[in-house]
Amino acid sequence: MVISKEDFLVQKVSVDEFKKKILPYREQEALLDKWLVHRLDTILPVVMKRSGIDCWVVACNEYNEDPVLKTLVPCAMMTARRLTILLFHLQKDGVVKRYALTRPNVGLDDVYESVWTNPKGSDWQDKDALMPFGKKGKGEESPCETQMECLHRMIASCNPNKIGLNFSNTFAFADGLSHSLYETIMAALDEDQKKKVVSAENVCVGWLETRSEEEMQAYTGIMQIAHALIAEAFSSKVILPGVTTNADVKYFMLEKCKELGLEPWFDFEVSVRRAEVNEVFGETVIQPGDLLHCDVGFRYLNLCTDTQENAYVLKLDETDAPEELKQVMKTVNRLQDITISHFKAGRSGNEVLAKALKQAKEEGIVPCIYTHPIGFHGHAAGPTIGLWDMQNGVPGSGDYLLYDNTAYSLELNCKCEVKSWNVTLTFGAETDVLFTGGKVYYLAGRQENFHLIK
Repeated sequence: MVISKEDFLVQKVSVDEFKKKILPYREQEALLDKWLVHRLDTILPVVMKRSGIDCWVVACNEYNEDPVLKTLVPCAMMTARRLTILLFHLQKDGVVKRYALTRPNVGLDDVYESVWTNPKGSDWQDKDALMPFGKKGKGEESPCETQMECLHRMIASCNPNKIGLNFSNTFAFADGLSHSLYETIMAALDEDQKKKVVSAENVCVGWLETRSEEEMQAYTGIMQIAHALIAEAFSSKVILPGVTTNADVKYFMLEKCKELGLEPWFDFEVSVRRAEVNEVFGETVIQPGDLLHCDVGFRYLNLCTDTQENAYVLKLDETDAPEELKQVMKTVNRLQDITISHFKAGRSGNEVLAKALKQAKEEGIVPCIYTHPIGFHGHAAGPTIGLWDMQNGVPGSGDYLLYDNTAYSLELNCKCEVKSWNVTLTFGAETDVLFTGGKVYYLAGRQENFHLIK
């Protein structure tokens, strides 16, 4: 029953209503392992072929993991174990064979073929109950060898044209091979194999940035949780003007994420802007007439969100935000639409940035675009579309091309004069989008109106 014209301030769905969408850990694990096998079967062959690399080696030591490792192994393998080596071979029939050159029973056995089964200096072969493929099984057919001798043997067996190792001057995600391990691997290869070694940069980035059909379908629902979390935090259910601080709101969202089983991937931020003052630094009590801004990101089902939204705290005589501020919201929405209109497969991040900035300026907008890929990581692998302090393009990562079935955090701001406040406002917004089939889709929509609080 409506009892006042301000009922809308409290008639909001709680983020707790989305809890039923969040699977128990055991079910998450089973789902993610299923998704992993599908990704390895469908995405990796395409990426390796596109990159021109038919043998990819991922190697890292326990607690010094390569950034890609966690995305290549089942949930049960939470870290590398001692020295973990994975080898991927793209065959002529387009199938990628997957090999594990590492210790048994570390979580890989259902996804990778174990090929280091008769190790020198170890008594694995005596532990038949733990390793049934030991001396009484496959171990008899395998030479007694070190891990590096096994790597040399497997590469020789694959006889690839190019051997990709994870080193890169451009992408940290493709630079996970330690210097000492690189030297160890190179020392294990013969002269012919050494000549075939190249950077696996494009395989790493392509693997990380490409979303599977299942991931794309789930992403909208994950972003619904993000929008609902902010909507509840930026509401009269949480904020009591004159009492609640911006830090209180920040920790409400962090605690709520923990309660729901979501993983924050950075420290949330809630800031306050005020007439005549602009940004108020540090912790402050929220007051009527304030503009609130948040930056929130969590990970669920290995997919990250990154969202910035804005709220207005109504004064006693207000039932909506001031027209000037609503116009600022329209301007930043227009900048979002301009930016995604220039997304095109085969176009570099720097090209998208330049075209979007040019059009925005022609329309009288004062823009700043710093859009980044999102997925397994918050600031993820893929083309950088501007940095806040590099609006003329980003060498290296900005030169990387856009590919289909990728996701981005559409992050940007515009400067707008707010005469009634006597300030020039830097108004930021961020929402996640999906680029698929040559089109860009806002995941679970975007903010077009202020959250209102009283």
